[in-house]
Amino acid sequence: MSSVKVECVVKAAALVGEGPVWEESEQMLLFVDIAGQKIHRWSPTTNQIQSVETSDMVGFVVPRRSGGYVAGVGRSLVAVDWSNQTQTLLLEVDKNKPNNRLNDGKVDPIGRLLAGTMGKEVRPAELERQQGSLFSVTSDLTVSKHLSQVDISNGMDWSLDQKTFFYIDSLSLTVDAFDYDSNTGHLGNRRVVYRMEEGEGLPDGMTVDAEGRLWVACYNAGRVINIDPATGVRLQSVSLPVMKTTSCCFGGPDFSDLYVTSASLGLDQSELRHQAEAGHTFKVTGLGVKGRPQCLFSG
Repeated sequence: MSSVKVECVVKAAALVGEGPVWEESEQMLLFVDIAGQKIHRWSPTTNQIQSVETSDMVGFVVPRRSGGYVAGVGRSLVAVDWSNQTQTLLLEVDKNKPNNRLNDGKVDPIGRLLAGTMGKEVRPAELERQQGSLFSVTSDLTVSKHLSQVDISNGMDWSLDQKTFFYIDSLSLTVDAFDYDSNTGHLGNRRVVYRMEEGEGLPDGMTVDAEGRLWVACYNAGRVINIDPATGVRLQSVSLPVMKTTSCCFGGPDFSDLYVTSASLGLDQSELRHQAEAGHTFKVTGLGVKGRPQCLFSG
């Protein structure tokens, strides 16, 4: 599609930029730098970046219905008060696995948070396998474990009717779907909806558009692919000028802009010279589709 335009908009030079979330109420883009241990807020209106440092690697940040945010820092879920730059411990997971950390997290349509863990990496995507789990956290901070023996718990989102949960365990090289009960959070009937093809790298962060189609960032492949989960067909591939594309979300006033985060960690000097924008965040326009508002954590 000749109308598609890719523009580098947030020059944050993140080690591992991840977890973009469009904060509709503030018209700002939230995202994290996992290895840089920072949460960022960027305003497209002013082009200003505000940042908060975290005490450990930060896997995700999501807006909270009661105000502020919650973030996955190390193995802990913390409340973040942006106005006074404070973080308060809410709970801890994987207490018997001190080498684990939280990675991706997202809020379902009724305000339940799903978040996954993984073993800490020796090098990017190199880690002790099957150490992670997928948890849910309800408004009263009740934690339930849904999956175990996960390698890298990653991209997640829901179908338009809320009856299907899409999920990525990156090293499996698949995008999976589960039947989802939004009342109980129960997952069942796991199946593969897309298997990565040669040259598409590792499936990483993911979002669903307003037509129910998936947009998956392809780590080590410099692209975002658009998948129809009903047919398993790749509909489109959008190339970016960096190889380590990590995640994506729709944002902007009408949710027609696709924001894509990236990483620089793991690139050698030669690769960094050829990918000067590695670690920055990009905006893709002209896709002809829109996204949906981010759900708020009810806890």
